[in-house]
Amino acid sequence: MNLSVVIPVYNEVHHIREILTRVQNANLAAEIVVVDDASQDGTREVLNSLSEANVRVLFHEKNQGKGAAVVTGIRAARGDVILIQDADLEYDPRDYPALLQPIVEGLADVVYGSRFLGAPHRVAMFWHQVANQLLTLMTNILYDSILTDMETGYKVFRREVIQDMKIRSKRFNFEPEFTAKVLKRRFRIYEVPISFHPRDYDEGKKIGLKDAFEAVWALIRYRVSD
Repeated sequence: MNLSVVIPVYNEVHHIREILTRVQNANLAAEIVVVDDASQDGTREVLNSLSEANVRVLFHEKNQGKGAAVVTGIRAARGDVILIQDADLEYDPRDYPALLQPIVEGLADVVYGSRFLGAPHRVAMFWHQVANQLLTLMTNILYDSILTDMETGYKVFRREVIQDMKIRSKRFNFEPEFTAKVLKRRFRIYEVPISFHPRDYDEGKKIGLKDAFEAVWALIRYRVSD
């Protein structure tokens, strides 16, 4: 199994080297594809200085959003399994073995790392968690599923899952669109517990209330249309 780790990044100059080190230390990625979404804080300069053989860096000349960066990374990835890794240190690459196990064992086509299945996590941001759980509940009602964390940033999947899937979302609504299309196509989805270290808005968190409304619209839109 060749694993491609796709890392969308925007203005993470203080974290990008550390997350790359953590991904490398997990010792599971055949390649790491970093997509810089037109950062303006020095991230691009850090990425231009990298020399690791298994790291490829792609640049957006104009900021398009996380979803667009993820799609760029997926298109460039060469592995037969793709893992999406945020650059902000909220998700821990030490969870990779648990995330990959259902795919390695032939039990799953897609694996979600759930922040709500009891693994260690930092205590923070009550209303953000409520929003996540409401969006997950809406997903389960609309698509007849039993997910616990639709909005998780840890999504791992076989290449065939995304091969013919048209992703239109440019921002954080990538998560509900991808989930809706995976559920409608009846791919086998597993969830595994992951540790989670959420940061607050004064620490650079980017997702906001507008993104919650866009997620609701995406869930409704892709329920009735592909």
